[in-house]
Amino acid sequence: MSTIPLDLETDTVVLPPPALSPQVTLERSLKRRHSSRAFLPDALPLDTLSAVLWAGFGVNRPEGHGRTAPSAHNWQEVEVYAVLAEGAYRYDARGHRLLLVSAEDLRRHTGTQDFVATAPLELVYVADFSRMTNVPEEDRAFLAGADSGCIAQNVYLCCSGMGLATVVRAMVDRRRLAQLLGLTSTQRITLAQTVGFPGREASE
Repeated sequence: MSTIPLDLETDTVVLPPPALSPQVTLERSLKRRHSSRAFLPDALPLDTLSAVLWAGFGVNRPEGHGRTAPSAHNWQEVEVYAVLAEGAYRYDARGHRLLLVSAEDLRRHTGTQDFVATAPLELVYVADFSRMTNVPEEDRAFLAGADSGCIAQNVYLCCSGMGLATVVRAMVDRRRLAQLLGLTSTQRITLAQTVGFPGREASE
């Protein structure tokens, strides 16, 4: 049974308010941070998904403009896509909701490693170069990668504090995945990141 309550009229999933346990301290998260490549297939509860997405690149200030991760020139050019068994969604941080982009299970297309097809959540970071104004074109990929790395580290710290496994990945067939996600010509996939409950863990 799906754990994602999709509104079929609006193709929207409203996420519960993000909440991290008081036990999820920065010290605990830093001490436990590591990369994992073994994941159980169990779906993440909706409140856990909500917390991970908010920690990665959610809105953290009342006026609605500040985010949990920095971005160069405050472009906020990176969009976070959540790829689940139920489908692929774009995370709308200001509405704290998921917007359906594909009703297919695209997880196997988010990387070249075997585990991506069965882990419950694949995050895909997509930079829109059209938002990156007043810089040389050759600098955009570097800056988008740096901004995506900040988001990925937020997810790492959230996962380590919550007892989840995660690994950030660059081995992605970007052209194929961009087609499946319906990306525009100005959007580029920077990184992907797997999240789930830990299996027999390989760490670094």
